[in-house]
Amino acid sequence: MTISDAESLVMDVLWESQPMTADDVVQALAGRAAWQEATIRTLLNRLLKKKAIAAERDGRRYLYRPLLKRADYVHAESKSLLDRLFDGRIAPMVAHFSARQKLGKKEIAELKRLIEKLDHE
Repeated sequence: MTISDAESLVMDVLWESQPMTADDVVQALAGRAAWQEATIRTLLNRLLKKKAIAAERDGRRYLYRPLLKRADYVHAESKSLLDRLFDGRIAPMVAHFSARQKLGKKEIAELKRLIEKLDHE
């Protein structure tokens, strides 16, 4: 399932707090995006069609909740990035970022701990 950047902002709001009405989503996005209410409702409908979220009738309104788990979305996006840019390999990605951005001592220590943990598994 492909989720656009705009749709991912709506998903972020729903992952933070659920269930939410469309008005709740509009209000939550007010500080993050300069979108009209109709745009947000369109994004909610797209996410419904993709089955990333569900809607349950609550009187005259709908309550929206995510069906797609954040961890699953992050995994799929990460894998897609790795596959497209680094032939599915993590080491070239880390090398790329370390060459482009200075890694701090804390980040290097985290990477070392991760490698040690992987070595012991």
